[in-house]
Amino acid sequence: MKKQIFTLLCACLMSGMLFAQSTWFNDKDLTLTGVYYYPEHWDESQWERDFKQMHDLGFEFTHFAEFAWAQLEPEEGKFDFAWLDKAVALADKYKLKVVMCTSTATPPVWLSRKYPEILIKYEDGTLLDHGARQHASFASPRYRELSYKMIEKLAQHYGNDPRIVGWQLDNEPAVQFDYNQAAEVAFRDFLRNKYHNNIKELNDAWGTAFWSEVYSSFDEITLPKTAQMFMNHHQILDYRRFAARQTNDFLNEQCLLIKKYARNQWVTTNYIPNYDEGHIGGSPDLDFVSYTRYMVYGDNEGIGRRGYRVGNPLRIAFANDFFRPVQGTYGVMELQPGQVNWGSINPQPLPGAVRLWLWSVFAGGSDFICTYRYRQPLYGTEQYHYGIVNTDGTTITPGGREFEQFIKEVKQLRTQAKARDVKPADYQARRTAILFNHENAWSIERQKQNRTWNTMAHIDKYYRTLKSFGAPVDIINESKDLSQYPVVIAPAYQMADKALADRWNEYVRNGGNLVLTCRTAQKDRYGRLPEAPFGSLIYDLTGNEMEFYDLLLPEEPGKFVMDGKEYTWNTWGEILKPGKDCQIWGKYIEEFYEGKPAITTRKLGKGTITYIGIDSTDGTLERDVLKKLYAKLNIPVMDLPYGVTIEYRNGLGIVLNYSDKPYNFTLPEGAKALIGTTEIPTAGVLVFALTPSMNNTGYWNRKIQPFQVEE
Repeated sequence: MKKQIFTLLCACLMSGMLFAQSTWFNDKDLTLTGVYYYPEHWDESQWERDFKQMHDLGFEFTHFAEFAWAQLEPEEGKFDFAWLDKAVALADKYKLKVVMCTSTATPPVWLSRKYPEILIKYEDGTLLDHGARQHASFASPRYRELSYKMIEKLAQHYGNDPRIVGWQLDNEPAVQFDYNQAAEVAFRDFLRNKYHNNIKELNDAWGTAFWSEVYSSFDEITLPKTAQMFMNHHQILDYRRFAARQTNDFLNEQCLLIKKYARNQWVTTNYIPNYDEGHIGGSPDLDFVSYTRYMVYGDNEGIGRRGYRVGNPLRIAFANDFFRPVQGTYGVMELQPGQVNWGSINPQPLPGAVRLWLWSVFAGGSDFICTYRYRQPLYGTEQYHYGIVNTDGTTITPGGREFEQFIKEVKQLRTQAKARDVKPADYQARRTAILFNHENAWSIERQKQNRTWNTMAHIDKYYRTLKSFGAPVDIINESKDLSQYPVVIAPAYQMADKALADRWNEYVRNGGNLVLTCRTAQKDRYGRLPEAPFGSLIYDLTGNEMEFYDLLLPEEPGKFVMDGKEYTWNTWGEILKPGKDCQIWGKYIEEFYEGKPAITTRKLGKGTITYIGIDSTDGTLERDVLKKLYAKLNIPVMDLPYGVTIEYRNGLGIVLNYSDKPYNFTLPEGAKALIGTTEIPTAGVLVFALTPSMNNTGYWNRKIQPFQVEE
């Protein structure tokens, strides 16, 4: 039996610096903690009291002007910064730095009334109006013009102010599916540019020969009616690309405008982590990206009877692992301090849960954490949204106390923390990337083929497994260097081209270990099927041909067996015809294709390629396949129960317990508990220090064997 050897030395020596360390934040601070404040909501006589208490609680920065366009520009062309100057001065008095916001999410009423063409129009014809927020169209030239004028005045005024550390653009900017006239005109311009003003090129890309959809000019094209059954799939893909670009361009233009005047001030925005919208990270001039995260709102995505009070164990972790790789730095702008007002049920979080979420953000490598908001509002849509202080303006809420505790704990750790890259060798050895492209979700979800298929749930089966391994995970796009990861997983990567297939091939041949899953490489980048068998683009890579695929009734699932263990499936199953050099890791049973494989692995050059052509019912098959693969590659993994995660940063280990029962963690030899105990309760946290002695001996730096894969 021959052995193929690929050393892990590079992976073990990487020291966690796959992405450049931020120049905006200091490692010794670990993380900074802030809170939103809205001076315009409160009597000016209360501002100083509030800032003093904010400082006394330990907060280090605050946000201003997020929704204050009406106060900044009460009439078109007339600006008032005097009130904001007073707030900035008082914040500085109490050593609070300021993040300035651009207010574009809430245009003033004069703008909506004078220029109604700026209003968003829904597909069903509904025209948005003043009285809420985010009712203006990013495609509107008038709205952009007026936004940029206001932002430029703001940047001129505060761009050189040392009390201002950074800028937040808009608020939770989403992709707008806007049907006003300006959006339609902009969509046609987008298509003219993409298809080189050649209508034949567009017709070919969209397959308009089907059902007499052929266009003779770009002026005939309208925004696609997505609610209309059988609307052209390729047109909708382009519309989604266009819509994401509108958001990205609007943010990027704001950023460039601010940077004309700002000195030593960073620029970011706070996305809602809707990963499949396709706009996150699409504004290249932002210094980094940030996100908003609310954990408890009524749906029981947690574990056990009280899980709805704690939240989904991987909801923050996935956001961390998605946002951090974009530019290497990230923060959280809004982290829930308690009850919210908009959920289906708005329960009290479990005592300790708010602190658990804070430590979860920290564990992923955040540079700052902020909460919305300092004071609970007395009027408006969000009256029942918790703050750090209650409705009287002074009484600290339970969530406020947990923020205070977290801040104290972080400040204590600042004296002991090491460089960001001090992490155990075993942890580094299992570093894994998940390759993600939102366009795959767009394409698949439009043509699911099975009512139970869920693209993000499919990805989650692999992600959940990796976190149970105690693996550091980066969720990356195609712009990233794959060679820095011992293992790369590309789940349901439906839209591909030869260039990507060649990159995958090169990665494997040079020693990487690639995992591809069902539905991969079935379509080109336009969403068209090739004039070739399914998946033929990657035949040379996987060593498999695909005979056909099957979909089953959820109430009558199929069975699959691997290593004597049975698994159920129904959403997608590919029947493979593997080549001679492929190892078969599992077969179907009880169907007319009984005995046929769906999972294979093979050596290719210095690396391996594993193909998983099946989506299991509950993710246990995916977990067992990865467990088997990592064992064969001699990559050490942990076996953490769902709800328990572990991460490392700054020479610290952080163990988090989202489960409904205590978890007993065994400290590595020589490690020292700094916060919490090894018996970690529900919503509990353990933080421990790696000691210098571990650099030479002990569990963490045991010798890592080379990858060994059987011929």
